[in-house]
Amino acid sequence: MPERTYRESFKVAADQLLDAVEKLLHEGNVRRVIIKQHGRTVVEFPLTVGVVGAVLAPILAAVGALAAVLTDCSIEVERVVSNGTSNGTSNVA
Repeated sequence: MPERTYRESFKVAADQLLDAVEKLLHEGNVRRVIIKQHGRTVVEFPLTVGVVGAVLAPILAAVGALAAVLTDCSIEVERVVSNGTSNGTSNVA
């Protein structure tokens, strides 16, 4: 089944940045996380399917360091969904 990619963006305060990114990483359908401040990309983390905890630790450490220096920022998330399950239901014939 072909996959569809879409992006969503939301604003977070610096003290919520680490928790928000951690939650996104655990969702599983996230392909890329981009952290921006005032419209400029600060950091971009490409993710792959099957990323294990040992790989996530440096990403979360970097996000924690960014949270210490950034004020208000936005997170842009690139997600992948299968066309058959894009609305939460499957197309069963």
